[in-house]
Amino acid sequence: MRHKAFFYLFVFSLLIIVFLYATNKNMTRSEEKKTEIANKRIDIIRDSLKSVVMELNEAKYFSIDGNSDAQEYFNYKTLDDNLAGIKEQVLALNHQENGNPLVPYGKVNDDKALINKVSILNHRWLIAEFFIGDLRGEVLVKYFYSEGKPTDFETIETVLYNNK
Repeated sequence: MRHKAFFYLFVFSLLIIVFLYATNKNMTRSEEKKTEIANKRIDIIRDSLKSVVMELNEAKYFSIDGNSDAQEYFNYKTLDDNLAGIKEQVLALNHQENGNPLVPYGKVNDDKALINKVSILNHRWLIAEFFIGDLRGEVLVKYFYSEGKPTDFETIETVLYNNK
């Protein structure tokens, strides 16, 4: 009788070991699949990130941020302050009675021209987006910056779009 009890205990232990082995093997396969899927996602994200970085570098090519030669014109320590000051000066011109004088169209249907976004291209040019009522456009401006003096602005060209 004692012999049968040990035999049944041995068979029961063997079944538990087989069950645990099979479960562990399935869990290992499942974790390997999850790891493989995660690695594929990481590769996709890396590729996407590389393409976004390339697009960003391409977009920054004609910007003062990516142009060290243009940055040398300004004092390195006050570059950000100088650029912010130039943008503020352009936007401050919006408060004039007939709108911003950098936009050569004046008032249209009693709406004055207002510049709302400015991007500095280099140490001499900036581009700005403007609105006049239902019309919008872009203006290319030449500027001359001297520290401690007001910045001189000169409109080079404009493009006008119709908002639909």
